[in-house]
Amino acid sequence: MHASVLVLGGGVGGNVAATELRRLLPPAHAVTLVERSERFTLGASLLRIIVGEASPDDLTRSVSGLSRRGVEVVTGDVERIDPAARRVTVGARQLGADHLVIALGADLEPATVPGLAEAGHSFYSLEGAIALRDALARFDGGRNVVLTAAPAYKCPAAPYETAMLIDGSLRRRGIRDRSSVDLYAAEPAPMGVAGPAVSAAVRGLLGTKGISYHPEHQIARADAAAHRLHFANGASAPYDLLAFVAPHRAPRAVRESGLTGESGWVPVDRATLRTRFEHVWAIGDVTGIPLSMGKPLPKAATFATGEAEVVARAIAAEVTGGEPAGPYAALGECWVETGDGRAARGHGDFFGEPTPVVALEAPSADAHHAKAAWERAWLDRWA
Repeated sequence: MHASVLVLGGGVGGNVAATELRRLLPPAHAVTLVERSERFTLGASLLRIIVGEASPDDLTRSVSGLSRRGVEVVTGDVERIDPAARRVTVGARQLGADHLVIALGADLEPATVPGLAEAGHSFYSLEGAIALRDALARFDGGRNVVLTAAPAYKCPAAPYETAMLIDGSLRRRGIRDRSSVDLYAAEPAPMGVAGPAVSAAVRGLLGTKGISYHPEHQIARADAAAHRLHFANGASAPYDLLAFVAPHRAPRAVRESGLTGESGWVPVDRATLRTRFEHVWAIGDVTGIPLSMGKPLPKAATFATGEAEVVARAIAAEVTGGEPAGPYAALGECWVETGDGRAARGHGDFFGEPTPVVALEAPSADAHHAKAAWERAWLDRWA
């Protein structure tokens, strides 16, 4: 009997899951991926676009390229998901499968904060990163603000990296002395899930660059005309150039499907990534995986990749009767760009008990080059 697998979402998790499934399953079994965009962008690389180190063409790939590997690619929006029946509506099409993988990521929702979308640049999208790059190139001095609009978001290091990269860009152009860089964070500390030592190290890096850090500032509204931010604690702040991380939430089709839990994300068994529905898995940013410390597993490419590999092996084992997949381990690494061609490598065990065991190495040029090499290797292998 021939089996079919349907992967929803062509981001990091979906790309890896579909590619690995096609590699592991005999050709008679169908692997289909649904993605609304025709281009895949590696989110970890967007920061390089902002400071002009890379062009969009360097960091994007055609999603249809997966078809050369034997994956059927369907382009369109996922409008409805019936997880019990494993059926999905994409435009006018109805798709069904024996096995379903939800990898639809997190939608960016700047409109949930009054005035925010008009006030600045949401740099977690390709279009937003390009717009911020162009605005930064025109900038000739003044007040730069980097903002996290909610306390939890994907790529936890990214806003801190952005502030340091902007600082480095202003220094290279000789206008740092007539500019300020402030970071207003909804969270109480940088990268809190990685532990107090990592958090303090990141805060120290900001301090050495003269970047002012303002934690526990939850944005309430933005006034684009007055160039001013207003926070829930009563404070306000002026800006000339604003870069922000928009609030996230699960895509509408996921929210309406019965897949999400109290957190607003899809709960899964953290060892297997299975949902409460039979033969339905969820991976990547759309999931909510609680850690023992009470915080969720961060949403990041390193975790989505590992989750996708575990799920692909599990499905392949079910279909072919092969060796069962081992549990997902949540071992992760990332590079924190600090500007001036340097980065700090972070790595650790995020399922460590009672808290994650994470280390952040000192910034170096070697780590910066290692991150760029990782990005190229990732795109060459998966996209």
